[in-house]
Amino acid sequence: MIIPHPQWTADHRHQAARLLVAGFAHQPAAWAEVDDATAEIDTFFDRSERQAWALFEGDRMLGWVGAIETYDGRVWELHPIVVDPDRQGQGLGRQLLCAIENAAAVASVLTITLGSDDDFGGTNLFGVDLYPDFPAKLAGAAATTGHPIEFYRRHGYIVTGLVPDANGPGKPDIIMSKRVVQN
Repeated sequence: MIIPHPQWTADHRHQAARLLVAGFAHQPAAWAEVDDATAEIDTFFDRSERQAWALFEGDRMLGWVGAIETYDGRVWELHPIVVDPDRQGQGLGRQLLCAIENAAAVASVLTITLGSDDDFGGTNLFGVDLYPDFPAKLAGAAATTGHPIEFYRRHGYIVTGLVPDANGPGKPDIIMSKRVVQN
């Protein structure tokens, strides 16, 4: 069952924070402590431009996805998406992507975009100086180990940009986007 964030209980919020820590444990720039993750969760309740949906099995949160409205609501930034590490590879991420994409279509959003940092060596762009021949490196972006770029590609997202050194030298942010199909 998918539940939007205004309906989350205090326990749901705590589960969401724990999922961020567990799901992003491999990324140095992500939430390392539950307190940091809780502060991120709080932004979805404090800021009207943020929305989130969680996937539950009974009372257990299996994953959640957030959206940040930008460009006067025409574009949503997918931020973040996380699935319980023990349940990855079971189609739950796809269900969360469908939830955000369906909500975006209802809201007449035109594009969903996301930043997928590589600060851990998950792509062929890690440790590379992206400035020489930037277009070729942009076109050749690919996962090597544990990076979600191929997951997003399977669901229709394309690489639309790179932010070189976003997380330090040789640690880019890979920008991906998808046009929203209107209902």
